[in-house]
Amino acid sequence: MALFSEVCRSARVLLVQCQRSAAAAAWIHCQPAARKYSQTAPEPEPVVSDNEGINKTFVNRNPRNLEQMALAVKDRGWATVWPSRKYYHRLVLRRTQNHTTAEVYSCDSTDPVLSCSTREWALKRQLGSMRSVAACRAVGEVLAQRCCEAGITRLYYREVPWMFRSEANQTFWRAMKEGGVVLNEPKQKFV
Repeated sequence: MALFSEVCRSARVLLVQCQRSAAAAAWIHCQPAARKYSQTAPEPEPVVSDNEGINKTFVNRNPRNLEQMALAVKDRGWATVWPSRKYYHRLVLRRTQNHTTAEVYSCDSTDPVLSCSTREWALKRQLGSMRSVAACRAVGEVLAQRCCEAGITRLYYREVPWMFRSEANQTFWRAMKEGGVVLNEPKQKFV
């Protein structure tokens, strides 16, 4: 009996092996020719479009870029001219009998680039006096915010010493600095 069970088990194992090899052969024949052998995929050719081509001439689209790197040309003016002409943007504070005005001028323009005044209704509404130290501080804070929004972070600001010592000018200067504006420009680099 042991011999008979041994023969049956061997026949069963042989039958299972034959079925597995037949199934594997059928599976290999069903697969496409590329999957039969292991290969690396071919490298695709790079496609270059017209947008990615490099132009031979370069045009700087940011005119203030050279100013920020201190490479732009500054008008030197004459040695006897007050205030000096060596600036990209100049800050001017004017106090009249009735109002306080601060303006930012470009080096090549007589019209202000940015301005803030106590004549503006939004400031006039908040202030008691249009000429006080508080008015100078308010004008400085608002102009500093406008300068930062316009991207002007460095300004040339020079006052005559006896005017600069006044409390109103000091407060205006402090408000501009606290607002994130640097009140001196970098020295020009000659390349």
